[in-house]
Amino acid sequence: MAALPTVQPDITLLLDMEGVIREATLSPAMSGESVDGWLGRPWVEIAGDMGGDKVKRMVDDARASGISAFRQINQRFPSGLEIPMEFTTVLLGGRAGLLAIGKNLQAVAELQSRLIAAQQTMERDYWKLREIETRYRLVFDASNEAVMIVSAANLRIIEANRSAVEALNSPRRRNEDLAGRELLHDVAAEDREAVREMLARIRERGKALSILVHLGAEAKPWMLRGSLITAEPGHVFLLQFTAASTLPLPQQTGEHSTIEDLVDHLPDGFVALDETGIIRHANQAFLELVQVGSKGSAIGESLGRWLWQPGADLHALLANIQRHKTVRLFTTSIRGELGTDTEVEISAGTGEGSEANHVGVLLRNVSRRLPSHGEGDLLRTALGSMSEQIGKSSLRKLVKNTVSIVEQHYVKQALELAGGNRTATAELLGLSRQSLYAKLNLYGLEDKGPDTEETPED
Repeated sequence: MAALPTVQPDITLLLDMEGVIREATLSPAMSGESVDGWLGRPWVEIAGDMGGDKVKRMVDDARASGISAFRQINQRFPSGLEIPMEFTTVLLGGRAGLLAIGKNLQAVAELQSRLIAAQQTMERDYWKLREIETRYRLVFDASNEAVMIVSAANLRIIEANRSAVEALNSPRRRNEDLAGRELLHDVAAEDREAVREMLARIRERGKALSILVHLGAEAKPWMLRGSLITAEPGHVFLLQFTAASTLPLPQQTGEHSTIEDLVDHLPDGFVALDETGIIRHANQAFLELVQVGSKGSAIGESLGRWLWQPGADLHALLANIQRHKTVRLFTTSIRGELGTDTEVEISAGTGEGSEANHVGVLLRNVSRRLPSHGEGDLLRTALGSMSEQIGKSSLRKLVKNTVSIVEQHYVKQALELAGGNRTATAELLGLSRQSLYAKLNLYGLEDKGPDTEETPED
């Protein structure tokens, strides 16, 4: 039969009857410490500032009863290190002396410290969670929009704010709680299938386009949008309802209505902006471009919500329109509500007379356009030729040549975009006019074409 494993104490001290150390043995785990300096000294002297009384009590108990209780002390080693230890003392037969056996509690002390730190962290997180929950409750209840939390498993309402209760209940039942009711029960029969399809898309993609639904006994129109939230014990839908009657709709009468109808059926996206970039009218092609389901979700929003490309954003577009009154071939990107990026080419201009503060913007999807052999290809060709020079030139020279090619390309593009206006070109590139003139001279672009425009400052 195999022998049972033995556990060796971390410290074993052989003491005489007066408590003086005669022998000291350390386990291999503590072999890095030297305890030769303990020999011939009373154990009380090396037990640390607070351990002397405990050591004296253990020695007295062992002499009186044969064994002492376990006591914890911070044992000081000759190197100056203090380690928490647990000792017991045993009287040897024939009054040959005492044997003190110690166990290292450093790992236990570390675990206790970690436990205390974890408890404190949990308590802080708990109070943060309570604060977040309180803020959520205030926002949830104070919202003017009807907001509901619906179970994704069975479409039953888990929670609804005051506006949602008023929207779904009749005037006689305004104070009735909605919790537990099935959502589709309050949706008009002809809209239920559309709501199911929308929730299925949200479950798959996390979001979906807004739809028009009719709610309650009075079948009032509401725009519904939603998102998926991970919660315990399962996923839930966060649904927001905006009364369709409050959405800003353009006035359409007579000839004006006919023109707007033509604009709405353009194959390219079109929006009318005010001077700050807020959308006042949008056609269907634009709604598809930015991936929203209704005009109400776009009108009143800033075009900058979807025009995101740095250096070619709404601010740059409005600055060019203000300077030149018209803009053509303004290339940028549109980021839709579902995360799709689409490369577009913008043409824009301001109105005349009473509409002078409004801007018409036409957005053409060029992401499927066949590649041309213009400046972009020239740039790619020039950069491609740099690979042939690898091995023939130093890295410093290769980097310098590459930077020159890219810089020259974008200076040309900025000149064309600004119509040759040097001040506008410098602003687009973020340069001073003096720096721009130096680059024009460096790349041989200082000659002015027939369409070149300059401000009085130039």
